[in-house]
Amino acid sequence: MPIHHAVLGLLAEGESYGYELKATFEQAIGPQWGELNIGHLYQVLERLVRDGMVTKRTVPQHDRPDRVVYRLTAGSRDELDRWLAEPSIRQGGYRDDFFLKLVAAARLGRDRLEEVLRTQRRAYLGELASLAELRARAGPDPLVDLLIEAAILHTEANLKVVERAEERSAVVTAGEQKRRRAIEDTRKAAGQP
Repeated sequence: MPIHHAVLGLLAEGESYGYELKATFEQAIGPQWGELNIGHLYQVLERLVRDGMVTKRTVPQHDRPDRVVYRLTAGSRDELDRWLAEPSIRQGGYRDDFFLKLVAAARLGRDRLEEVLRTQRRAYLGELASLAELRARAGPDPLVDLLIEAAILHTEANLKVVERAEERSAVVTAGEQKRRRAIEDTRKAAGQP
């Protein structure tokens, strides 16, 4: 689970506590990721403790609640090294809500498909504009710049899918209409409505 491993990576620098890990993560990953939910982070930390990857100890504080500090175990360093050595490969295919919209819209005809494509194009162009603004505000951190550039490249690739779908909308919808007629003919032949 990548977020678990990312937390191990942060703890590889030394022991830390929840809010410090949250701030470090958000600073390292950049603004395009969004905020890391502190409740989720504490769930991840507790799971890492349960799995023996992290230890925790309580540090008393005078004017605040006690602080819980987390540290890697020897085995977690090996797990982090194993994870880093593996390539990141999609496991379940290329799932995207937009793909599902293409399927549904193509079945409803060319006009509906083209309407969905126009809406998606506007959304991707807006996303690219927002990413450009983020990049301008992000500052000189080379890792954050690289991650924002990756988000830009992904969005540009998504925009190319929209362009290809626009080019092929007539063929795509004709194929769907042909498929639907074949299903209807099969149902009629079987006496089904």
